[in-house]
Amino acid sequence: MRTKTLFLTAALGAAGVATSMAQSVFSVNAVGYVNVDVPKGFSMIANPLDAGAGNNTVAKLLASVPDGTVVYQFVNGAFTVNTLDLGEWNSPNAVLAPGGGAFIRSPSATKVTFVGEVMQGNLSNPIAAGFSIMSSQVPQSGKLDTDLKFPAADGDTVYRFNNASNSYVTHVLDLGEWSGGTPVPAVGEAFFVKAGKAGAWTRTFSVNN
Repeated sequence: MRTKTLFLTAALGAAGVATSMAQSVFSVNAVGYVNVDVPKGFSMIANPLDAGAGNNTVAKLLASVPDGTVVYQFVNGAFTVNTLDLGEWNSPNAVLAPGGGAFIRSPSATKVTFVGEVMQGNLSNPIAAGFSIMSSQVPQSGKLDTDLKFPAADGDTVYRFNNASNSYVTHVLDLGEWSGGTPVPAVGEAFFVKAGKAGAWTRTFSVNN
């Protein structure tokens, strides 16, 4: 799932963050768009920008996907199924907010354009005990723990879905080391987390620092 991010006016100050934000130019108010390439078949997708109150819905965010697309969200330990049929979603108001995510099954390769603001300031994303689908609340790629500040604990497992092999790439944190290598999710990519206990993914983020 390749991504391209564009923000509309000024530059990002910190070189370290700039290198991890794929193909990016930033505005003073950090408003812009992210293009996410969605392959045919299954993949995991995330909304990396806040479209505003009432706008982070499947119907509004995925308005350009082909008929027959299905979105699967993981809620209370089970999947919900949301199908686009003859231009209508089963659940058009299902929310796909930054920090969450979903499986998407597309009948053909397509592209989704997310438009909105970069979330900034003191951010917090709750982590459920057990399985959940998560993503970065900001449009940034990098090492999940050191760059994106995910508070992984020994025994936590991250599952990234590979469209080409139709299987998961599994990363387990054991004695401070990730088996399978440190997970590096792309901008607009969601992933499964299996956490040993509930917590929160917190970080302070600004496009100017």
